[in-house]
Amino acid sequence: MHDMSFMLLLVVFLALVFDFINGFHDTANAIATTVSTRAISPKTAIMMSAVLNFFGALLSTGVAKTIGGDIVKSASMVNANVIVAALIAAIIWNLVTWWYGIPSSSSHALIGGLVGAVAAASGFEALNAKGIETIVLSLVISPVIALVTGYIIMILLLWVFGRLAPNALNHGFKKMQLISAAAMAFSHGSNDAQKAMGIITLALVSGGMIDSFEVPTWVKFACAASMALGTAAGGKKIIKTMGTNIFRMVPMSGFSADLGSAIVISLATFFHLPVSTTHVVSGSIMGVGSAKRVTAVRWTVAQNMLMAWVLTIPLSAAVGVLIYKATLFF
Repeated sequence: MHDMSFMLLLVVFLALVFDFINGFHDTANAIATTVSTRAISPKTAIMMSAVLNFFGALLSTGVAKTIGGDIVKSASMVNANVIVAALIAAIIWNLVTWWYGIPSSSSHALIGGLVGAVAAASGFEALNAKGIETIVLSLVISPVIALVTGYIIMILLLWVFGRLAPNALNHGFKKMQLISAAAMAFSHGSNDAQKAMGIITLALVSGGMIDSFEVPTWVKFACAASMALGTAAGGKKIIKTMGTNIFRMVPMSGFSADLGSAIVISLATFFHLPVSTTHVVSGSIMGVGSAKRVTAVRWTVAQNMLMAWVLTIPLSAAVGVLIYKATLFF
């Protein structure tokens, strides 16, 4: 019982660390466009994002149930060692990609780590193939939908406002960016923080601490706070990549990118689907840039990001396998 309690505490600790790093890593998602267009100062943008991340995280628990309930066939088929390995794998990947300024997906890393650790512990038959397929499909399709959404919004705005003087457009859309950035930050918290909630709840169910897969209130508040604190700490390296390296934005394009991202993430949360906010925002920015001019997008940067996206799940799964094997010695 003592060992079980220790392992559950370790799961909770690591899940909150993952959530903190997720917030730290993904600060760029909500504020990169507003910072790059100078609609708001970085410090103010980060604090606004942190507060809205916190309240967004309390919105629902549908995504948490998908993460905790749809990857493995039964909670009885995993234990704390498996979940610890998955979290460590995801944390390692997040830190490495943050260090090199690569906007990779925390969601991909967590899912990859969990798949690898479960497969190492109980074999592939313990994995829920249909659930994983749905999750991966949502992760893959959502950036494409975001690209199309960003493109359409930008085309519509150019059609309506394109004849106005650039100075008037920039002044007006700088104010509008505050609304779109707020919507983006809230939607980010509503989807991303639930992933750690799902992992903690899975550990509580598998450890016999709770009877059904219902996220406890304390888990919701702990994960929301951890995500918000991580967001407040900021991630300036990725802000640069997202805000300027893909496509040099002006306030109208920044507003379009944020609005498109917020719409896609909010819909995913409504349907209880986990998405990568990093991928969604990147896709939306590419769509907005393409609406103005296809050559305006730095597709070489997009290509490097795509490579990171593709590699995240298999590499984090491999790390999950290695970490799980290592836990057997302790």
